[in-house]
Formats: sequence, structure tokens, C-alpha cells
Amino acid sequence: MPIVDKALELSKTPPEQVVPQQGYEPKPGRDCDWAAVMAAATPVQPVPVQVTDPLYILYTSGTTGKPKGVVRDNGGHAVAMKYSMKVIYNVEPGEVFWAGSDVGWVVGHSYIVYAPLLHGCATVLYEGKPVKTPDAGAFWRVIAEYGVSAFFTSPPAFRAIKKEDPEARLKAQYDISSLKKLFLAGERRDPPTYSWLTEISGLPVLDHWWQTETGWAIVANPVGIEPMAVKSGSATLPVPGYNVCVLDTAGVPVAAGESGKICVKLPLPPGCLQTLWQDDARFCESYLAQHPGYYLTADGGYMDDDGYVFIMGRIDDVINVAGHRLSTGQIEELLGSHAAVAECAVVGVNDELKGEVPLGLVVLKDGISVRPEHIEKELIVLIRDQLGAIAAPRNVAVVPRLPKTSSGKVLRNTIRQLSVRDDVPMPATIDDPAALNEMRETLRGLGLGRSD
Repeated sequence: MPIVDKALELSKTPPEQVVPQQGYEPKPGRDCDWAAVMAAATPVQPVPVQVTDPLYILYTSGTTGKPKGVVRDNGGHAVAMKYSMKVIYNVEPGEVFWAGSDVGWVVGHSYIVYAPLLHGCATVLYEGKPVKTPDAGAFWRVIAEYGVSAFFTSPPAFRAIKKEDPEARLKAQYDISSLKKLFLAGERRDPPTYSWLTEISGLPVLDHWWQTETGWAIVANPVGIEPMAVKSGSATLPVPGYNVCVLDTAGVPVAAGESGKICVKLPLPPGCLQTLWQDDARFCESYLAQHPGYYLTADGGYMDDDGYVFIMGRIDDVINVAGHRLSTGQIEELLGSHAAVAECAVVGVNDELKGEVPLGLVVLKDGISVRPEHIEKELIVLIRDQLGAIAAPRNVAVVPRLPKTSSGKVLRNTIRQLSVRDDVPMPATIDDPAALNEMRETLRGLGLGRSD
């Protein structure tokens, strides 16, 4: 309630009435009693709106800077949500669908609230982490208890489970026979996590890639139309409605297998953003101006000869080491393949000689008894052997955790900023501010950032 009170003080147009949290003294003239309001309430009819009227405004997670208010429409969004439940997730009305996310994020908006209910599915709302609520078997317990048939969450959630229960012993305590498919999105599905999940579950583990801006998948395995062969590291094929292209810096499509900027040829399909809230100019500048006729996703990657799309990370996650352009996603893939590593992040840090060099940050699985210094050396040798000396990180540091948003995305851009200066603003979407201070101390120990 103190947070609500402060927000109301800052608001230019505060509400006329507020229902206070239980246990707080009501403020005369503002706060009302929920039971009394409900007792006096009368039903009203739904208000018709235009197809193109705004449905909601949802701010991006802020991993790339100042959050942007994505405006979603009513009609196109409903069409996309209903369509995607069959085409992408292949669930039927009456089944139980669970998106293990927060209602406040796009996954929660799209696939906890709108899509399952439009399609006639039961939907699960889950509050808590994948671990320590009370243990790393929480997801398996919910799936068993509610008979979930399709489960969708982010790779970091399963990496956290893998860290605490690498042999999936807790899974064996629950009957999850109702579960038919596992879906991942939110961050790149790294091959080590994919292999682990496939091994312990025996289920299809399906990646798909999309953004707050699009509201539903750009690239996915269209299991509701025709299941496609899974390729490790790929989110599979563009979803019907999206004309995905890979462009070079001049806006020219590149050949199969060549890396570039992932773009979508206009027009965008139903369900995608209409504009940015009260900022049409920034909408055009951010997404449409760089390559006219295309929507710029700001992610980089490539398409193979079969049309499979491989997302390697944000465009600004490509680092330039002595003139060599390296994907941090490729380096992360190798770090994550080490038997002791639960999750990792790679960022580019400044170097006087090479311009930039990779910095690896790794979280170890629980129960690892090997000294961190030994693992750090092993990981540097691994990168050197597999990608060459030019890609070898200057440092690999074992850390207790990585700073993340509440939706589980690693704040790589914030880590990168911390490697240069100390006075980095606290991201509004950070899950635990203490993690940022821990990272600041780690970087200082490596001679990065400022200690004064």
C-alpha cells in the first residue's frame, strides 16, 4: 500500500476511489470498502469498441534502454491469439494450458490471459519462482496437480531447475503424464538446456521466438499444422503471416547461412504493435526507419538452406574483437556446454588493444566441488579450442547469480555498462537490485568499472 500511495502522489490524474490493502487504515474521502462497493454494485453491459481501438499498453522489459510503451489493438490481437493456440501450441478447447510467467509481461498478457481463454482452455496462474517455492520440483508439482497438457516458460527457469536438481530427481515424485509438449521462449534456447530437458522429459521441447512488440511468435515449430524436425539452436520456421528476412547493414538480403539483422517484411500480421504510446516518431525511428519496408527486430542471426531461423541474440550483442565480429550467443553456447555450468552470459568489454573482448560470467550447478579458478581456466581453454584464440574471453568469472528482469531475461546491457562505469541507473524491471551490486563487485575485482 505504501507503493500505491506514492504512485498516487506522483500521478497527474489519480483515481477518485481506491480499495486499500487489508490491514491498512483507509484514507477518508479516497478509500472505500471492497465489500460495501460490491454490495451496492449493479451489472453493466460490455462497451463495444472498434477493432483498431487500443486494447492495452505494455512496456518493453527495458533490457536495451528506456522502456517503450507498445500499443496493442483489439481485433487483430484476438485473431492472432486464437490462431496461435492451435497452430503453434496445438492445444484443443478443454485442455489445460500453463504459461509459467508473470501476468504483467507480454507472455502473461498473451498466454496466461487472452489466448487460452479465447480458445476455451483452462489457464494456470502461478506465483513464485521455479526453485525454492519450496524446491526445484515446483513446476512438476503444478503440472501434475492441474493436469497441464502444454507448458510454456523461459530457458532461464529451466536452467535454475537444472542448477539445483541436475538429475531431475524431484520430477520423479510427480505424475506428469498429462504433459504433451514443452515450449520455451524469452531467451535463446541454448543447446545444453534443450538436451537436458529432452533427456529428462522424453517430450518435444519446442523453441519459439517473439517479442513484446509482436505479441505472439514470429518463428516457431507449427505443430498444429505440420510438426517439423527440430534443429538444435533454431526456433524453426517463420509463422504464417511473418515474412522473415535476414539483411546486411545496407539492407540487402544475405545468402543462406550468413549472419545479419533479422527483419520482417511489411506488412506485419494481426496482433503486432500499432505504435508506441504517445510516440509515433519513436515507433518509426526504432522499428521502420533503418530499413524502409521492413520491421527491424533488433535481433541478429541467420537462416539455413531449409529456411530454419537461428537467433543469435540482440544486434548489440555482436562484439567486434580486433575487426572480427563475434556472436556472444555462440560463445555462451560453448560455456553452457560445460558440465559444471548451470547458466551463463557473455558481454563485450573495452580493451585498449583489440577494441572489445568477451567477458564470460557463469553460474555453477549446485554441488560442484571443483575450485572456481580451475573451472574458469577450463572454460577459457574451451572457447580457445572451439572458436579460436580471437574469441577467447579475457576473463571468465564464476558468479553466484546473474542480474535479471522479473521475466528472467539477463540484463546484459546493464552488465556491459557496469564494466565501463559505476554509476549505472537501476533498471526499473530488475528482479533483485542486490544482484546488480554483486555484479558491480565482481567487475571491480576484474579491474573493470570504477571503484572510486
